[in-house]
Amino acid sequence: MSALFEPITLRGLTIENRVWMSPMMQFAAEPSGPATGSATDWHFQHFAARAIGGVGLAMVEATSVTPDGRSSEFDLGLWNSIQARSHRRVIDFLHSQGTAAGIQLVHAGRKGSTGRPWGDGSHIEQQWGTLAPSPVAFGEMPTPSELTTEQIADMVAAFGSSARHARDAGFDVLELHGAHGYLIHQFLSPAANRRTDQYGGSLENRMRFAVDVVDAVRAEWPDDRPLFFRVSATDWLSGDTDDPRPGWTLEDSVALADTLSGHGVDLFDVSTGGMVPDARIPVGPGYQTRFAAEIRRRTGLPTAAVGLITETDQAEAIVGSGEADAVFLARELLRDPNWAHRAALHLGESLRYPPNYSRAFARRSVVSGR
Repeated sequence: MSALFEPITLRGLTIENRVWMSPMMQFAAEPSGPATGSATDWHFQHFAARAIGGVGLAMVEATSVTPDGRSSEFDLGLWNSIQARSHRRVIDFLHSQGTAAGIQLVHAGRKGSTGRPWGDGSHIEQQWGTLAPSPVAFGEMPTPSELTTEQIADMVAAFGSSARHARDAGFDVLELHGAHGYLIHQFLSPAANRRTDQYGGSLENRMRFAVDVVDAVRAEWPDDRPLFFRVSATDWLSGDTDDPRPGWTLEDSVALADTLSGHGVDLFDVSTGGMVPDARIPVGPGYQTRFAAEIRRRTGLPTAAVGLITETDQAEAIVGSGEADAVFLARELLRDPNWAHRAALHLGESLRYPPNYSRAFARRSVVSGR
């Protein structure tokens, strides 16, 4: 069997293959009314197509734990039971196709309230004020308000509450979004965190919010279900590049992985960047995979690689060589929902398919034309 299509077991969950759908924001949630932040028919078709296409795990996009943690009014939220129930149709369908269902929890922090990234450009105008570890703006965006210690405690509790809603909805995997310049990442990085209290300064202090969130989430998340953490392994600033500005580094990520594995995190989903808008990032095929490989090698914690992974042989090599335990595909799955089936065919593997589509996969008689 190819490495890409070998099952993987994390805690009590066995995922049928290592081709996973990355969380990708759709900006299609209910924007107002009692169902604000709930999933819609768009989400159903989005995930159903990739489940039929053969992915082992489908991760629901960054879903906010509070209303002010959204990037737009069209973001998913998970701060009440109405929102939780809106996911059950999707989860049930994913399970019927053999695909595990995951959800990523987030608070956008200083990158919140920016609107949908298309249209007339009005998305750059904030609709509500934002909160962050320190009053440091992201690029030309408005300066956020600094979180008080009481507000930090409330934020930690909100992550725990959302984890409970995710549990009750029936998700199999929960991921915390600690990357791409969102709130958890803002606490981690000295580029955004200028605090002088127990949540700022030293690496241990800057990791404290992430640890607190993991502990609150793990307290609500069942022991037999895995917890992932998405990290930006580097800000592409000082320590990893010749950019003199201070930032989060690979060394910091290794330390974080070591710490969080002791608090119940089962896999690191390794991305990079997003902390400053002008970081010089050497983008190319699989450009982030080496960070997943290094964290895995130095900590023993399972990792997933993401970032311009588009070709079957490329993905197979990443998993087969032990650089990562799985691959998250993003834009490639938007272009081709059936990527996993095409990869399986290329590697000579058989992949499940719904009986409704059997005429497309079963052996056919050339003579009869059936």
